[in-house]
Amino acid sequence: MDHLADPDTILITPSALPDADEFELWGQIFLHLDGLSLLEFHQGADRHQWRFTCAGHPYNLNFEHYSESIWIAPEGLGATEHLPNLVTLLRLNLQQ
Repeated sequence: MDHLADPDTILITPSALPDADEFELWGQIFLHLDGLSLLEFHQGADRHQWRFTCAGHPYNLNFEHYSESIWIAPEGLGATEHLPNLVTLLRLNLQQ
């Protein structure tokens, strides 16, 4: 998990990318952490998205099939300012 050139984006680099039809379940499992709440899932032809909150701030977990990339982006200034806390939460849980 790394920050991209855009410091307001978290790049997720799993050991194996999910198939497009598996991303909904993959996202549910990845985001199943204390402090995170799932809001809604959107599925498109080439991009899928989970909207979720962390400490009351909205984010989206994105999967793009063609670029084979997964990333988290904040929704709004409050979420952007809280992004380092989300990174810490994710890293701590990935180490377990």
